[in-house]
Amino acid sequence: MKARIVLFVTLGCTVALSSLAAATQTLLMNRLGPSQMVLYIANADGAGERPLFGTSGFDYNASFSSDGQWIVFTSERAGSGQADIYRVRPDGSGLERLTNDPDLDDQAAMSPDGGHVAFVSTRGSHTANIWILDLSTRQARNLTGGRTPAGAAGTGTLNGSFRPSWSPDGTWIAFTSDRNFPFKPHVEPAPGWEHPQELSIYVMQPDGRGLRRLTPAGVTAGSPRWSPDGKRIVFYELPTALTFAARVFAQNRVTSQIVSIDVATGARTEHTSGPGLKVSPQFLGADRIGYLVKAAPAAEQAGLAFTTGGTGTRGSFRNPAWSPDGMRVVYHKADFTARPQNQPLYSWDTDTDVRYTDVFPQFSRDGRLAISDLRNLATPMASISVMDADGSNRRVVFSDPSGSAFVPTWSPDGQWIAFGFGAFFGARDTRPAKVMMVRADGAPQTTDLTKGTPNSGFPSFSPDGTRIAYRVWGEYDGKREYGIRVLNLADGSVKTLTTELDNFPSWSPNGDVIAFTRRSGGTEDYDYDIFTMRPDGTNVRRLTDAPGNDSHSSWSPDGKSILWTSGRYGFKDEAALYDNAFQPFAQIFIMKADGSDQRVLTRSRWEDSMPAIVPPAAQKR
Repeated sequence: MKARIVLFVTLGCTVALSSLAAATQTLLMNRLGPSQMVLYIANADGAGERPLFGTSGFDYNASFSSDGQWIVFTSERAGSGQADIYRVRPDGSGLERLTNDPDLDDQAAMSPDGGHVAFVSTRGSHTANIWILDLSTRQARNLTGGRTPAGAAGTGTLNGSFRPSWSPDGTWIAFTSDRNFPFKPHVEPAPGWEHPQELSIYVMQPDGRGLRRLTPAGVTAGSPRWSPDGKRIVFYELPTALTFAARVFAQNRVTSQIVSIDVATGARTEHTSGPGLKVSPQFLGADRIGYLVKAAPAAEQAGLAFTTGGTGTRGSFRNPAWSPDGMRVVYHKADFTARPQNQPLYSWDTDTDVRYTDVFPQFSRDGRLAISDLRNLATPMASISVMDADGSNRRVVFSDPSGSAFVPTWSPDGQWIAFGFGAFFGARDTRPAKVMMVRADGAPQTTDLTKGTPNSGFPSFSPDGTRIAYRVWGEYDGKREYGIRVLNLADGSVKTLTTELDNFPSWSPNGDVIAFTRRSGGTEDYDYDIFTMRPDGTNVRRLTDAPGNDSHSSWSPDGKSILWTSGRYGFKDEAALYDNAFQPFAQIFIMKADGSDQRVLTRSRWEDSMPAIVPPAAQKR
């Protein structure tokens, strides 16, 4: 049986998985996340830096054991996206894999006696929980699952637990949790659909007893670490409203402080002041704390820092963790260079080969691939490229630096590509965009299909080539213009199908249904879900209703299934610790065309989205 290719796109990892001979289909996806992560070890102030390994295996989130003899860390060396816990000696020798589970394992911390590892895992429920691994038996147990306060589960709230930290005597574990915080849109630096995250510090005994909350609601407290005497816990603190800005291009505008709390009395001490996004604190002695300035108004201010006793090396470090004697530090650096088209990614299905693609992939009937080339996540400018399904014979067919070209869609005869051009996403409310067409062979011939207002984009050709569905968005001259429109190419007439906050229309292969995304809920607690309707706007059906955003849907070539991206399982880490991550919790799902049999396909730490399946014709080229 010939391999069928399935394309997945996420805005934003890589080692071969199952052999191509065993795979019956191939899944391409864009992943919004770093393309490489490398661990370094250095003197406490960052001087004398050297890579921990001669060759990186995509490694991150490291910490020292209490005796300084081991470093535990997360690695995707088993496959890009497949995260497991490893340990190694500080000199890079003695590498040992500690976990081997298809779900995410991350953020490990060794117990003071060296016999156990507390870590974050999504195994079982796909939601982040604290687990404990017995190193002698290699048995793991869920510490936080099923022990959350009443009302946390099943009420549309987040329910993750992160960043475990052992007390010096090993009798307590501190961690953060976003439990009971609702899925809701962010408002800073500008309103949008991605979720903020409110974290509180909790402590619990390793046997699951004694759960206690240490920090109040209304503010985010992250990355707890114990003082040497076990009496205080240090953490970073920032306004919850800024937890989206802290993980995207606006992070240099975010201010947080390093705070500690007396575990017995609750007395607080603020150890820092002034601007800068300060995270990852750790006691280096009774009165000295090391931390990371992740971002600051002046870029040269970012780097390692201390509350007393000198300054650290400047630069773009992440997750610094100091040795127990305070003499060494381990951290990782992330590279966001764009991945190569069709780079292998890990597959959680042995029948599927998974590969990376740039954003908004669409296939012609004869198996050619069109994508948007995304260059800069902060100020996205994108062109349109066409290539064979394997990424070869790539050429740019449209590029204009005055705007972004998003979501190409092929005419049925393969001669034209329609797309949206102009300003999108955060700029759509104030700047124009239009739907236009370009010759698929790259000839300098373009046709405008709509005007610049209302903002128009995200087109989809009808299978018979006579119509294009697209969305409009904005308010112009006091008139609201939202929803899905259908343009008749023969006479230029436009039919209004919906007037709600709808987006991403996608015509089914046989033309009987249009899938789209609709904003559901109120003005402050909304999210997005997948709907379908007939091409005349009737028989609107809601297919998803889970909390968290459901979006970026696409059809399988046979029209029997819909693939999409969902954030329903919540965050997998503290939001403020991510970079260039709009929805770091999003994963790819698939369901039948009627909305039944919904299941998750990816399990990575990163944002996986924009699926598209390669048609059988691609195998014949």
